[in-house]
Amino acid sequence: MPDRGGGPTGPRMRVGRPSRRVRTLLMTLGVLAVLGMAFTMFAGFWTDWLWYRSVHYSSVFTTTLWTKIGLFFVFGLLMALAVGFNIWLAHRLRPPLSAMSMEQQNLDRYRMGIAPYKKWLLLGITALVGLIAGASASSQWRTWLMWVNGVPFGQKDPQFKLDVSFYAFDLPWYRFLLGFGFAAAILSVIAAALTHYLYGGLRITSPGARATAAATGHLSVLLGVFVALKAVAYWLDRYGLAVKSSDFKATDNWTGLRYVDANAYLPAKTILFCIAVICALLFFATLWRRTWQLPVIGFGLMVLSAILIGGLYPALVQKFQVQPNEQAKEAPYVEKNLNATREAYGIEGTQVTEYSGKGNSDDKAKLRDDVDATASIRIMDPNVVSPTFQQLQQMRNYYAFPNNLDVDRYSKDGKDQDTVIGLRELNLAGIPKKNWINNHFRYTHGYGVVAAKGTEVDSEGRPVFTESNLPSKGDLPRYEQRIYYGEKTNTYSIVGGPQKEIDYSDDSGEKTTSYKGDGGVDLSNPINRAAYAVAFSEPQILYSGAIGDGSKILYNRTPKDRVEAVAPWLTIDGDAYPAVVDGRIQWIVDAYTTTNGYPYASRTTLGSTTADSLTASNDSRAVVAQQNQVNYIRNSVKATVDAYTGDVKLYQWDTQDPVLKTWMKAFPDTVEAKSEISDALMAHLRYPQDLFKVQRELLTRYHVKDAETFLSGSEVWQVPDDPTNKSGNAVPPYYLSMKMPDQEQQAFSLTTTFTPNGRDNLSAFMAVDAEAGTSGYGKIRILKLPTSTTVDGPKQVQSQFNSEQDIAESIRLLRGGDSEVEYGNLLTVPLDGGLLYVEPVYVRGGGLKYPLLRKVLVTYGGNTAFENTLDEALNKVFGAEGSATEPPKEDEDTTKPPPTSTNPTVQEALNDAQKAFEAGQEALKENDWTAYGEAQKDLEDALRRAEEAQAKVDESGKNGDGGASPGPTPTDGG
Repeated sequence: MPDRGGGPTGPRMRVGRPSRRVRTLLMTLGVLAVLGMAFTMFAGFWTDWLWYRSVHYSSVFTTTLWTKIGLFFVFGLLMALAVGFNIWLAHRLRPPLSAMSMEQQNLDRYRMGIAPYKKWLLLGITALVGLIAGASASSQWRTWLMWVNGVPFGQKDPQFKLDVSFYAFDLPWYRFLLGFGFAAAILSVIAAALTHYLYGGLRITSPGARATAAATGHLSVLLGVFVALKAVAYWLDRYGLAVKSSDFKATDNWTGLRYVDANAYLPAKTILFCIAVICALLFFATLWRRTWQLPVIGFGLMVLSAILIGGLYPALVQKFQVQPNEQAKEAPYVEKNLNATREAYGIEGTQVTEYSGKGNSDDKAKLRDDVDATASIRIMDPNVVSPTFQQLQQMRNYYAFPNNLDVDRYSKDGKDQDTVIGLRELNLAGIPKKNWINNHFRYTHGYGVVAAKGTEVDSEGRPVFTESNLPSKGDLPRYEQRIYYGEKTNTYSIVGGPQKEIDYSDDSGEKTTSYKGDGGVDLSNPINRAAYAVAFSEPQILYSGAIGDGSKILYNRTPKDRVEAVAPWLTIDGDAYPAVVDGRIQWIVDAYTTTNGYPYASRTTLGSTTADSLTASNDSRAVVAQQNQVNYIRNSVKATVDAYTGDVKLYQWDTQDPVLKTWMKAFPDTVEAKSEISDALMAHLRYPQDLFKVQRELLTRYHVKDAETFLSGSEVWQVPDDPTNKSGNAVPPYYLSMKMPDQEQQAFSLTTTFTPNGRDNLSAFMAVDAEAGTSGYGKIRILKLPTSTTVDGPKQVQSQFNSEQDIAESIRLLRGGDSEVEYGNLLTVPLDGGLLYVEPVYVRGGGLKYPLLRKVLVTYGGNTAFENTLDEALNKVFGAEGSATEPPKEDEDTTKPPPTSTNPTVQEALNDAQKAFEAGQEALKENDWTAYGEAQKDLEDALRRAEEAQAKVDESGKNGDGGASPGPTPTDGG
């Protein structure tokens, strides 16, 4: 190039080859990049190992890891060998001289181009397909472990008389092997065909034969292997009919054989199996005949047979044999489906009883007394009152309660009490100043249980707390109150080191603490610190001075996440709930074993079946499913997570479940025996909600036991939408202490209602005994209402509440100003042949940011009441004397002259009562519910003082002390 600088022209500089310094730099950067990637991979592996070791479930990590590695290498190597061997063989069988044609001359350039790299190309291709196949196989670790550890169910399917374990554990593995074989055969055919073409064994445009004898024989054998695998697939498809899903009549997920399957598809699969075997032999025969004629004819026959025998013939059977007499043809298969489905979902023992839906007794006083004996009606809705707990018991902004509280049972003075309970968990959004130290070192845990009676409120509509304040005090025995693991704790904390943690603050100042629990991973090791700095993308973990001797990192802190991590083969219930057990706060998590391979049992989709109006507004309540489509489920494990240490324990709950036994073989010593459950823990275990929701969805169709009714669809029910809101989602089930008509006493139960398909009237009421450790636990009872009469369902009852003129006017007044009305859970209680509906009504407004119970709606037998308290509403509905009414409306003249008395003490109390009454009326006009509640409290206190003073006057008069006549008593005066 010309010298453009004007200076002397020197020797031309070499371009394109970097200097040694640049090469060294690039090599160093490359090595560092590789080391960085390697350490990143190591960090992920190492931190996982440390976490599993910290929770004492290292065997789960190692078993899963070695299973994945084993499957990766075995199947990756098999795929690589299959493809690599066929490429090598095709190359070895290449013709010595290629035909002199334009096609071959063009290919010569490619052959020459790859000749120096043939070995590397072969290794690269085989390595690539091996890696892909190995990665795919490693994801089948659950299938492998279930196959190799499977235990028998002890039940045989009605068609092939094979144990259910064949379908649940064996068939999925055989299908994986078959799929792997098909993939290997197809890739081998493609690789061999391309190699033969490249080296002249196959020709497209050249004159003469299109394939050499060697290429013909090689490809024929590979195609024969493919067709042989197809024969195996036809044979396995016969058994697959027992777990095949289809849309049929009253169910969208029918599973199992129908008439057309047993009498058309099953023989068709057998015939196609035989044809495929013959076709495969014809392909293998080309090794001797060296012609494609017979294999092509055989393959064409197989394809034609698949169309005629596998498709057309079953359609003709369905059209001309089944449809003209469907009920008779399908009935035997429907019976099998009914029995299998009821068994697979644990609903075979459901007790269905006819129930009139109309009250039998005219003795209203007795009915009123029976209400208290029949149910402990919970007017505290745990899904509404969380803001009230938050406002009254949060204490500090860095604490918070879950959006949905829980219902549990606690005993006091030997009597069980339904209790609404929540934990004061850590809320990082509320800390005074957000920075890395505060977020992860100082604010690390919540503090204390807050509990309230489920059946009572105070005079202002607030919860009656049985455990409250900070630190929490109340009816519960002493327990460790610090909460390091909870539903809202979703970030890591570093504890136990030189940095002190905020414990709690009270009137005497801020308290600090340092974590003393066994949980967490030690960070004193620099390798551990470096690994976590990389894994969490937080370099400060590596060099922060706040980390030192004794420092531990806590993460994976929500109870559901911890149980899922230590038992990745379990499906986790959406609702973990806390309980105080033996001086500790324990999170209780229900877990399920599932399979979708139970023959004849209809499938259900867990995600949609367990959805309701609560899960729609709170994702954290959604089920964590390993398999979304299942047709067998058992609540096989009860798990606990210690809120202080994070310690996880799994207890075997269903001792007969073969799926759990299989996993316990695969992961020995991870699940403790049922006998290890303490009495204190047993008292808080309950029937899980997600299992109940799955069962109620199945029972909308499978409550019937005869095929004729099932096929007619006349008895199909549906779970009603939640009438208390406009979400359009299913009503959630409710925990309630109650007794069904055949029970002698109340039992802690989980309840729901059903309506006819497409209608709003009530068709059935369902309850399950939910208290673990009792003889009736898990027993499902259904009260089936007659189809000849109409009984109001939840939506209709809610409509009645809203449309009744007096109630509608009262609600309008409650909504005055900026107040909002919130409806609580609409509870249904069977009572004397009829159904009692109870719904608490909350008001949020008048300057308040939280809901208070202001009214209770009650209806029974067409009578409805809307009163201040549950007792008043029940009294009104059942016509009891002395029932109270709602607060006076603002347009009514409620002023009455105060009662008079000659006794000054009585008169003073009555004057105070009049002042309190007037203050209450003013507060009512202003929609100031706080002031109204205080006024009502003052009124009650004044009337009590007047009554006590009057009693003393009356007593002195009887004794001849000359007391003056007081006139009317305080109660007479209003």
